[in-house]
Amino acid sequence: MQIKLPFMRKTKRATEQLDKGIELDLHTIPEHVAIIMDGNGRWAKERGLPRIAGHKEGMSNVRKVVASASKHGIKILTLYAFSTENWNRPKTEVEFIMKLPMEFLNTYLPELVEENVQVQTIGDFDGLPSHTKKAIQEAKDQTRGNNGLILNIALNYGSRHEIIRAIHSIVQDVQNSEISIDDINEELYSSYLYTNGMIDPDLLIRTSGEQRLSNFLLWQSAYTEFWFTEKYWPDFDEQLLKQALLDFQNRKRRYGGI
Repeated sequence: MQIKLPFMRKTKRATEQLDKGIELDLHTIPEHVAIIMDGNGRWAKERGLPRIAGHKEGMSNVRKVVASASKHGIKILTLYAFSTENWNRPKTEVEFIMKLPMEFLNTYLPELVEENVQVQTIGDFDGLPSHTKKAIQEAKDQTRGNNGLILNIALNYGSRHEIIRAIHSIVQDVQNSEISIDDINEELYSSYLYTNGMIDPDLLIRTSGEQRLSNFLLWQSAYTEFWFTEKYWPDFDEQLLKQALLDFQNRKRRYGGI
């Protein structure tokens, strides 16, 4: 007997709503959507292609999803592009991935500027190769004045590293008498994270069928709604994004209450 969990039933409801042509309620769109873009390598393998072909296709898909997120009124789209653990992959693959931001931004930056998208990043920026940093910094500079969708790219990001980094900074500020121990609360702690100034994600999507956080936004996801799909990232399209958003709108967020 197959057991249907509550989130599976609600996902089915969202699918049925899409089939009936029911549109999204624009008043309850999640403000911050985070996506773990998983499955590029497997997408390529199933097609007899090298893994880097999957990463390239995944990069192309970013453009489509950014456009769709902007269209639906999402304010912040955080994409998990490269984790602190991904450095353990083969050197050739890592080198290729590190060139993708430069290729993506060189190709689509004019479009991002025109569409009023602001580029931001979270993660250890200093640990990136110089050519990657240069491309990203240029994108940040050229889109700084934009006030539409924030495209927040997590590069060289690991949530445990972020948490430890924040603790170090707080301890140092206490030692320097810039803050006192009594000042430390959730709000203060959040201000030491890479995501300072951003609202926590309302919805976190993971592609490829895996159902884990993989060291992504651990602190920020305390009350985030999760949504999983078997589709690999290169195949994640506007229809699936709409399904995830409809599913989100069918849920009741209680934040520990009744």
